[in-house]
Amino acid sequence: MIRIISSFILFALPFFVQAQGFPNGLSENAKAPNFSAIDQSGKKFELSNALKKGSVIVVFYRGQWCPYCNKQLKAMQDSLSMILAKGASIVAISPEKPENIAKTVEKTKVSFPILMDDGMRIMNEYQVKFAVDTATQTRYKKFGIDFSEVNGSNGANLPVPAVYIVNSKGDITYRYFDTDYRKRVSVAELLSHL
Repeated sequence: MIRIISSFILFALPFFVQAQGFPNGLSENAKAPNFSAIDQSGKKFELSNALKKGSVIVVFYRGQWCPYCNKQLKAMQDSLSMILAKGASIVAISPEKPENIAKTVEKTKVSFPILMDDGMRIMNEYQVKFAVDTATQTRYKKFGIDFSEVNGSNGANLPVPAVYIVNSKGDITYRYFDTDYRKRVSVAELLSHL
């Protein structure tokens, strides 16, 4: 019961990094930067190769410790057949270490690629990365979330949980970008833009 209450308090709290400022993200109609990284199965994923088969939904998520992220990824997995039927695919990107990505897979049962953004190159290129302020780091540590442990060398940095749809020409045709991590785009909304 205490753990449930603690989790509620942690994730119901307003986000404390507002004063530090957030990135703006890439806009619709912008060219999507190409990227490559290793997924949870040890396979190399490259955006340009995936786009040869159709549109790609690019999802940024905070980590396996975030219930909002897990719920979103699970919903996408549950609707994967509908997304594939539209000729699209999904890739998720996180700052967390591979062992924590494995926990995400275990919790959500996702079968699409999840990439560790080592050095936060992808998050920087898509303009979603922000540094977690010291007060928030301290607050999260009280709930067992130490960013230096969960993210390794990526440290206390997180992405705004943004979602982009990139078409086969490499153009961003849709973006969902909300600095309130509790708000997430629905699968129905994504399907309507594919």
